[in-house]
Amino acid sequence: MDLSLPTTLKRLFVTEVYAVGVAGSPAGDALIQRLDAACRRLAREDKDGRDWAARKRYIGYTSFGSVRDLTQADAAFADLKTLLDQHVVSYTRQVEMSLSKPLSLQSYWVNVLDPLGGHSGHTHPGCVVSGTFYVAMPPDSGGLLFEDPRLPLMMNAPGRQAHARPDRQISASVVPAPGTLLLWESWLRHEVPVNLSQDQRISISFNYA
Repeated sequence: MDLSLPTTLKRLFVTEVYAVGVAGSPAGDALIQRLDAACRRLAREDKDGRDWAARKRYIGYTSFGSVRDLTQADAAFADLKTLLDQHVVSYTRQVEMSLSKPLSLQSYWVNVLDPLGGHSGHTHPGCVVSGTFYVAMPPDSGGLLFEDPRLPLMMNAPGRQAHARPDRQISASVVPAPGTLLLWESWLRHEVPVNLSQDQRISISFNYA
């Protein structure tokens, strides 16, 4: 067999995660500051949210089980929603989704993750696009770990070399900065590693359907 003949590797079934940063502009930096203040205020004032987090053993605060409409809680959340709407449209066009009508925001919540807090692997059933906007990311507070969706089928598949391309790894970590927006398809399993910093990690997550 002549191994000198040209060969081709075809990339099939690519999983694409959308990333954009808003920090560095006056408007973006101002929005991050306003969101930081709004998230911290909710964490102080929302007793129902703190109680819900305690029942679920969430190390920190989340508005997931308490605030029905985040856009009514503070104008900063309404301004962020406007930004999210635009980027979700951009994402769905770039990955060439076939949609009968535009996606709309279905759920929207604040996460204030204390030191040693994390969130185990999960998906967002019933949704199309999910994402997170990062407000405060102290050093060593972790990133977002995405899992190859084929993993449950890889019964005898060997691991990948440490220097292998990200799209060939079994999992891939994205470490965002304050002002980073990440979007992905809701079926993609992901987890939040443990916050190893000494400060709170603040983000805002959401689902579109």
